[in-house]
Amino acid sequence: MGWFVRRLAQSLVMLWVVVSLVFLSIHFVPGDPAELLLAQDGGSPDPLMVQMLREQLGLDRPLPEQYSHNVMGILRGDLGASMVDGSSVGQEVMRRLPRTLELIAAAGILSLLIGIPAGVLSALRPRGRFSRGAAVVAGTAQSVPVFVLGTLLVVLFAQVLGWLPAGGFVPFSRDPGKHLQLLVLPAATIAIGLSAIVFRITKASMLDVLPLDFIRTARAKGVPARRVIIRHALRNALMPVITVFALQLGGLLAGTVLVETVFNWPGLSGMLVAGVNARDYPVVTGVLVVVSAFYIGLNLLVDIIYGITDPRVRK
Repeated sequence: MGWFVRRLAQSLVMLWVVVSLVFLSIHFVPGDPAELLLAQDGGSPDPLMVQMLREQLGLDRPLPEQYSHNVMGILRGDLGASMVDGSSVGQEVMRRLPRTLELIAAAGILSLLIGIPAGVLSALRPRGRFSRGAAVVAGTAQSVPVFVLGTLLVVLFAQVLGWLPAGGFVPFSRDPGKHLQLLVLPAATIAIGLSAIVFRITKASMLDVLPLDFIRTARAKGVPARRVIIRHALRNALMPVITVFALQLGGLLAGTVLVETVFNWPGLSGMLVAGVNARDYPVVTGVLVVVSAFYIGLNLLVDIIYGITDPRVRK
């Protein structure tokens, strides 16, 4: 229990550091949000109007006061209001977050379904044709940028074959079939590179486990080969896969910008880009805090799983 409390405390400290760094980074970037907002219609804004807007937005307050107000709001679960249109940042984040999580979840499931079986088969015959071919495909998948891969998938499946729509978004509640069709290409774009990583980690981990004594003992006792591979070898080889996979998912939450842009998927990434362009402090801070909390939470979950499966970690 003490180990868990320490890890939880460390996670909260990391989140506080992230919030502080985000706040300072945004406020130290050159430019005045009030001037940008008033200059959207062109021309030079009136200095008096700029000062009035700064007071209205609280930008005229000392930096420590703005910081404390920001942190206290986050602790209350209030991410503030957009400087551009006054909408609630928290509500907009909660509206867009499920879309990004759905995209990542679909890509994650697809990558596991591809990467783990391919890694196991390659480890069983590491010098075979399948293993060599899978290694080439995995290396290629990791080398191609996601925006290039996404564009190629759109050209092939949307324009040439006409099997899937090129992009867009329709809520699942309105049209489930159309929603799933629109989800396929962006999820596949992410899953291709992620499955290559899962494949490599699974193969390497299986190659480490297969020569161990308990595997040889199970085979000597006449345990069926399928059971030895799945129940004994794969079960013990999955921990590194889970670790890397969880960290990759956390990174994807902030790294889907290009995919959501290519396929016009209205998730968190588009909101973040719009906030950065408009110097909308609450929007940028709110999105980054949610992404960081998700990433730190995944790290904490992985540590908890390690602690449960391996008592040595809790020492």
